[in-house]
Parts: sequence; C-alpha cells; structure tokens
Amino acid sequence: MNRYIIDTGPIVALLNRRDRHNAWIRKILNSIEPPLVTSESVISEAAFLLSRVPGGADALLTLLCQEVLRIDFNAGDEAPALQALMRKYDSVPMSFADACLVRMSELDADSIVITIDSDFKVYRRNRRRAIATIMPN
Repeated sequence: MNRYIIDTGPIVALLNRRDRHNAWIRKILNSIEPPLVTSESVISEAAFLLSRVPGGADALLTLLCQEVLRIDFNAGDEAPALQALMRKYDSVPMSFADACLVRMSELDADSIVITIDSDFKVYRRNRRRAIATIMPN
C-alpha cells in the first residue's frame, strides 16, 4: 500500500481557495485515504504561509487534530542524512523541508510525494532513484 507524503504547496493550496492549485489538490485528496504524512518543517512553512489567509493556520491545525495530516518524521534522528542531501543539492538549493520529504521517501520505498515543487523532478532518493510524485500538469 502506498504512503502519501505531502509537501507545503499542496497543503496551502487546499486551505486557500484562491490558490491556483486548490481544485487540483481537492481532486487528488478525494482519491486518497488519510492520513497523509509530512514533517514538522512542512507544517511550519505551511503555517507561516497560511497566516495571511483568514482562518488558515487554524484549519491547518484542525487537519492535524483530525489526523488527516500526520507528522511522521524525526529530523533529529535523520540529521546526518538531511545534511548529506542538502549538501548534494546545494546548487538547487534544497530547503530543509524538501530534504525531510526526500529522506521520508528514502525510508519508505512505496511512498509517493504530493507536491507542486518541480525540484522533486531533480531530487533523487537513495542517490539515483527518481522520487514517485503526484504533481499538477
């Protein structure tokens, strides 16, 4: 069974009806059973971006409380791997949140990352393997 890892962009799009990817992510999520997993860094980014959307940060926390979203990653335990990823993709550059998602995909071979970030076409897990993604066209 696939495990779905969600990035900041789709979370923000879901909770901001004015976002151009809102309809896309709603369609995707209608076909997926929760929970979607993510990292605290993604939640932090999303909360910051949603602070400008009325009720946005509260809606984000509601998704966590209802376990639609689940934080399933300990960055402290994975610090050496995160550092190696960020060094490898320094020229992109790779954000800390992206490094967490790439590492999560490495830890679960059946995972699929839901993102709007085209950098995930560049990133590789386990050095050479493309990361399975769901992205808008």
